[in-house]
Amino acid sequence: MRLSDVSRTIGQFAALLFFIAIPMAAQQPPSASGARILILPRRVVSGERATMAVLDVNGRLTPGVTVQFSNGEEFKTDTTGRARFVAPLNPGMLFGSIEGRPGRVPMAVLSTAEAGGTTMEVTAAPRLTSTTDRFEISGRGFCGDADANQVTIGNGAALVLASSPVMLVVLPPNEVQPGPAAVELACAKRGAAKFSLLLVELELEADSAPLGPGDVRPLIVRVRGTSAKVLLEARNLAPDIAELRGGNPTRQASSGGAENFVRFEVVGRQKGSFLVSIRLLPSVGKPRP
Repeated sequence: MRLSDVSRTIGQFAALLFFIAIPMAAQQPPSASGARILILPRRVVSGERATMAVLDVNGRLTPGVTVQFSNGEEFKTDTTGRARFVAPLNPGMLFGSIEGRPGRVPMAVLSTAEAGGTTMEVTAAPRLTSTTDRFEISGRGFCGDADANQVTIGNGAALVLASSPVMLVVLPPNEVQPGPAAVELACAKRGAAKFSLLLVELELEADSAPLGPGDVRPLIVRVRGTSAKVLLEARNLAPDIAELRGGNPTRQASSGGAENFVRFEVVGRQKGSFLVSIRLLPSVGKPRP
């Protein structure tokens, strides 16, 4: 599956609309020094296999990155930008971080009793999600090796970025269309009941003129695939270059209706490349047929 890069250049600046994973075959692998985003399954099972992923600032899967856990273990991402590991035997909280980068990502280690058996079942999934952003599926009976899970959305194969027996982090197929879609899961000859979700497409509109100190620049995000109000979160990744009005991060609901959109604003502080991540915040609940 080939995934497209949706970052968009605006004059001297860049606005990043989504974090997207791009397989290594699509382009030259990004440098490990550019690693910024650690994706862990938020819950793992004691003594069971799991998979994590690391993305760079442009959302590309990044090989050769060392990930450190709070229990002293270290793992390095392979050529796919992911790393397999075995969860610790002792239940509790574990924290992961990218070597040399600030910030820690929490991960809960469950006991085998808490995991609830090996039959495959989806207990929580998004009601709606973006066509180009990752989302989580909770349940039981998944494969800890990410590539052993087969996830189909509509008629296309999704990419599993991170996994454990109780959680998957999934990226929709390339060029999937907005609208309702059926989701099917299987691994190790096990399968879960099919469920549906609503895929929405987000389109960025922004003035391409150069931004100077004190200039105000609107960032309009059009929502395709639903007329309902949805919640978006904008996060400023270069606060020294530009200020994101409303705080960092800031959240806004879309207008709803036929012209469904959200307006964010940035204010220039100095010349340079600003970077804003805008993500749909999905509503999560029991899966719907």
